[in-house]
Amino acid sequence: MKLDEVPQDEAYLEEGKIRDVCYAVDKDGQYTRALSKGWIPKNEAIRYAWESIYEHAGETRRLVLQGKLSPIAFFMELNVMDVKILADYMEISKRKVRRHMHIKGFKKLSPELLSRYAEVLHVTPTELADTEIIRRMELKHED
Repeated sequence: MKLDEVPQDEAYLEEGKIRDVCYAVDKDGQYTRALSKGWIPKNEAIRYAWESIYEHAGETRRLVLQGKLSPIAFFMELNVMDVKILADYMEISKRKVRRHMHIKGFKKLSPELLSRYAEVLHVTPTELADTEIIRRMELKHED
């Protein structure tokens, strides 16, 4: 594609926060890097992926609110992590993460470990520990 044909369909890659690097042919016929704000098919794929993530997180939230899982499981879903990824970030074993994902293990967490989880999951310790906050959260991606 030519440099002036690089897609700029704003949606998920808008406001200069994130841009895709594409390669396009410049006026001299040379390949060059160009920034793209996205293009419709990619934006649709991203939208579908987030819908799927939020659908799965909604089910996990239901289990958290029923007391069957800990809030760690919910925020892990929202951060598109699995047990292995979270364990690696936390620098603890997968077995411990699985234990902390259950409410009994979660209630035994030290304040220090709770704070580490909160940092890794991009929430405050209060948000992580308060299921009422989870109950009030709206699970949809802002378009």
